[in-house]
Order: sequence, then C-alpha cells, then structure tokens
Amino acid sequence: MAGINAKFDKEYLDKGIDELAKAPVEALKGLSEGDAQKLKEALNIKTVKDLGTNKFFVWAQSVAKLAE
Repeated sequence: MAGINAKFDKEYLDKGIDELAKAPVEALKGLSEGDAQKLKEALNIKTVKDLGTNKFFVWAQSVAKLAE
C-alpha cells in the first residue's frame, strides 16, 4: 500500500485502505468537487471504489494494457 495515500489529499494520509475506498472521488489529488459532480451525474460514481470498479474504466484500462 506504500504510496497510495500520497495520491489523496492531505487529510487522507493516515487513512487505511477501507477508508480510502469509501472516500469521495474528490479526495483524489487533482479531482475537484466539480469533477466529482460530473462523474456522479454521468456514471453514478461517488466513491474511489466506485471509480475503480466502474465497468467503463475497467474496460478502458484493459484495452490500454493490451495495447502496450
């Protein structure tokens, strides 16, 4: 898990993996509340876990890996 917390805003530095998964997507560095709202409206993504398990993102990641 080393380095994962660094991908989140400062208030999440001491959080465990379960808390990070339940965190709102805007907790990720570089994602604003506006970005989070758009993800929620378009794809019903509210948490980091929702983002990481969204079928469209999973499919795109699979294609990107196969294209390497």
